[in-house]
Amino acid sequence: GGRMSVEVDLLLQEAKESIEAAQNYRSELQQRLHGLNQARKQIRGSSGQAREALKRHFTELQTAASRLLSERLAGLLAEVDAIEADSIKPLDDCQSLIEHGVGQADELLREGEAALRCGLGEKEDKLGSFTKKAMHIQLDSLPEVPALVDVPCVSAQLDDSILGLLRDRVSRHGSVSSHPPVQIEELQERPGSILVRWCKVDEDFAAADYRLQYRRSGSGGSQYEDAYIGRDCEFLVLHLDPHTDYLFRVCARGEGRTEWSPWSIPQTGYTTLAPHEWRSGTEGYILSSRKNIALRNDSSQSRCTVLYSNAPTYFCGQTLTFKISAAGQFDRLDSLGVCIDTQSGEESLQRDQAVCISTNGAVFVNGKEMTNQLPAITMGSAVTFDMEVVNLLPISNNNLSEGGHFKLRVTIGSGNREVVFDWLVDQAVDCLFFGCSFVHSGWKVLVF
Repeated sequence: GGRMSVEVDLLLQEAKESIEAAQNYRSELQQRLHGLNQARKQIRGSSGQAREALKRHFTELQTAASRLLSERLAGLLAEVDAIEADSIKPLDDCQSLIEHGVGQADELLREGEAALRCGLGEKEDKLGSFTKKAMHIQLDSLPEVPALVDVPCVSAQLDDSILGLLRDRVSRHGSVSSHPPVQIEELQERPGSILVRWCKVDEDFAAADYRLQYRRSGSGGSQYEDAYIGRDCEFLVLHLDPHTDYLFRVCARGEGRTEWSPWSIPQTGYTTLAPHEWRSGTEGYILSSRKNIALRNDSSQSRCTVLYSNAPTYFCGQTLTFKISAAGQFDRLDSLGVCIDTQSGEESLQRDQAVCISTNGAVFVNGKEMTNQLPAITMGSAVTFDMEVVNLLPISNNNLSEGGHFKLRVTIGSGNREVVFDWLVDQAVDCLFFGCSFVHSGWKVLVF
């Protein structure tokens, strides 16, 4: 029976594996269903929003157009009314003049006929006063009645080409696109910040500039805020809290256009890396509230010691940037760089277990000056340090006594120049401190 139980065990094992595989398969399929639902939601949701936006816009246009047409019609009707009133007035005046004349003539006729009819006794008197009156009226003066060609004949000139123009403009007004012309390509975590890269997905869209916005994810209803507007396709968004989701979106403005394109689909990013901070409490330096900016002030009586980072927050494979926002006097002992450990009392990083650049552009590796030099550091300079691990093994068997070297490939960039060299350190490291030292006051350094 031993063999049976072995076979049963095997079958059981197989069944268990099949069940597990089926469970995995089902959860994979459910993920995909969820993905499909999200996709469907996005299509339906965005289509609904597009419909609403179109209806709202065209209703507003219709209302405005109708109001403009009504106002124009009222204005033109008022013009007709004014012309009519102005032109009728002289005709009315002329008419009352004529009617007055007709009245006078009627009276005269009645008087004349009466004079002719009366007895001989009064005839002379009556005929005399009648003649006098007739002379007084001037029976030959007739008022002027205007000819029809001299009287206004009001008409409206209406140009039907406006409909053609309108049809032409309306037929090109508004557009619908299925994809925003720009999308976010990648989000790279950096210390206390995220590097956002985007790209154009619509070949026909000529972008004059881009606009990047971000906001905290989740509840709290925070608004999107602008992080960058310009021609670049990447931007480092600083001052972000680690382990916090942020939403990023980007849009573009076409050449010669004033309106922005639709937003890209928002992408979520976060950083697990603590922001770079200078160490507080170092004599001779004052820090900004975020501790990422240090100012060398002149409170220090003696020579000033190195200002180090708060923690070894620089990791190999990243770029460390020092940005100089104010400059003091040069000194060849000045230094900006990275080091394995922090030693109190040091006055410069031009020492063992450190690489640095002086403000005059000299590069030091483990305290030794290199022949290659970089441009001098002034206000506005940005100095970058990049490192990668070259090897972890002893270089050869002869130096095992030295405990085996650890080699880092270092690139220091300043201005548009860079130097590349290998830095030997005596222990395996993946995170380093950074630091600076300035003999004179007035230097101000931002680190990110």
